[in-house]
Amino acid sequence: MQTKIRFAPALIAALLAGAVFAADKPVAVVNGVAIPQAQMDFILKQLAERGAKDSPELRTKIRDDLVTKEVVAQEALKKGLDKDADVQLETAMAKQNVLLKAYVANYQKTNTIAEDVLKAEYEKLKGQMPSKEYHARHILVKTEKEANDVIAALKKGKKFEDLAKDKSEDPGSKGNGGDLGWAAPTNFVKEFGDAMSKLAKGEVTKAPVKTQFGYHVIKLEDSRTPQGPSFDEVKGNLQQQMQGQALDKMIADLKAKAKVE
Repeated sequence: MQTKIRFAPALIAALLAGAVFAADKPVAVVNGVAIPQAQMDFILKQLAERGAKDSPELRTKIRDDLVTKEVVAQEALKKGLDKDADVQLETAMAKQNVLLKAYVANYQKTNTIAEDVLKAEYEKLKGQMPSKEYHARHILVKTEKEANDVIAALKKGKKFEDLAKDKSEDPGSKGNGGDLGWAAPTNFVKEFGDAMSKLAKGEVTKAPVKTQFGYHVIKLEDSRTPQGPSFDEVKGNLQQQMQGQALDKMIADLKAKAKVE
């Protein structure tokens, strides 16, 4: 008697929805139920995208996993669990998520942002960059008197870095001699940024700078005009960002047109 081959229970919903699998040799036949090669190919593709390399060992593991899932799925069907309301709800939601993912992938593939639009956005963002950035050090103390004492010590030849390590109340920079690295004035509170940007290279503030954190003595190491990344360096990220914005707008438009009761 010839054994009748049936489709895996896990695939019935997809088949009813119109999915078609390749009519090639199945990966395995479990109790007369065929597990299509397309399932193996799909999993291999996903793993390859994550850096996995195809190998006989990997295929053996995938086959074993598919067989295990099929065996359990068959038992679930025997118990009538496919008729359970929660299972049906979860199946419907899973289908919805797959369709959503497919829609987004298709949108990204068929709606690339034109080169001239990307370049225009790049120039716009470039224009928003600060005209200058500064490399500064600071010593933060609690009182104005302490700050004036620091300034007096500097005038007597004490090294800024040594005083910062000894006197500063800023735990993030005191270990590095008060070094704050390169930053735009807007990265700091206004009083600090304004005072820093007025200094010449190598100059120290002549008077303490008061902020909400205490009193600062600031030294400007250097300043420069920021270059920023090139268009080619950010092109890929811009493409993703602008596609995402366009997709969000399109989905918002779809929701606005939908009849929701």
